Amino acid sequence: MISTSTFNTPCTPNWCPGCGDFGIWSALRRALSNLGWKPSDFVMVYGIGCHGHMVNFLKSYAFETLHGRPIPVAEGIKLANNKLNVIVMAGDGDTFGEGTNHLVHAARRNIDITMILHDNQVYGLTTGQTAPTAQKGFKTKSTPYGVLEEPVNPIGIAVAAGATFIARGFAGDIPFTQSLIEQAIAHKGFSFIDVFQPCVTFNKINTYQWFSDHTYYLPKEYGANDRGEAYKKALEWGDKIPLGILYKEEKPTYEDGIPQIKDKPIIETPLPTREIMDAFINEFI
Repeated sequence: MISTSTFNTPCTPNWCPGCGDFGIWSALRRALSNLGWKPSDFVMVYGIGCHGHMVNFLKSYAFETLHGRPIPVAEGIKLANNKLNVIVMAGDGDTFGEGTNHLVHAARRNIDITMILHDNQVYGLTTGQTAPTAQKGFKTKSTPYGVLEEPVNPIGIAVAAGATFIARGFAGDIPFTQSLIEQAIAHKGFSFIDVFQPCVTFNKINTYQWFSDHTYYLPKEYGANDRGEAYKKALEWGDKIPLGILYKEEKPTYEDGIPQIKDKPIIETPLPTREIMDAFINEFI
């Protein structure tokens, strides 16, 4: 098995002490180690936010994108080299403040990438403004009288959009989140994991204790094969919120339908010769 130290970089994480990002970072490193991957076996695509700093703390091929745009970049990477394992790391503000449309279309296409969402209900990097996932009434420096809108539902959106693997984890339970990540990576298709990630500095409500008191693990008898039932679970919020795999379906991926990459990735296709390019360009001169 590959050691987790294989993914070390010269940089030391600079998240706030106790940040939920540490739990996700640890779970991911352990999952990659357990899968036997090397840093050259995959590419990470990050959005902008506290989670995006992980680009400095996890050794791999990596790309830090514009705010809200990691998914289309990941799709482009996957289509250019469909043999490459691609993992998206994004925040709730990053995804649902700017990039919801990208999530919806990647899910309905069933692109074979894995997305891990850091869900802490605030914009932590810019010092605690309200995020689209913040609960109604939540007070922040940008909403001192409380949030007026109802929060977006990450799981509900993923279910409705057609994602074929949908799960929810908790940064406070590293082994459980590790298991979800491993199963999501093994799944062929668009995998979405919503991870509750406490922001210890700017969210004093949704704390580790709050999530411990308000979550439960889906029982083994839960089938995870009924999209309607998964949506019902997505609506559970309040006293008890489900953790685990809410939905899983096997179906062809978007890449399966592209004949140009059936035999080999685009990157292995020779570029046109100079003569062909010159002839093409001359037609427009």
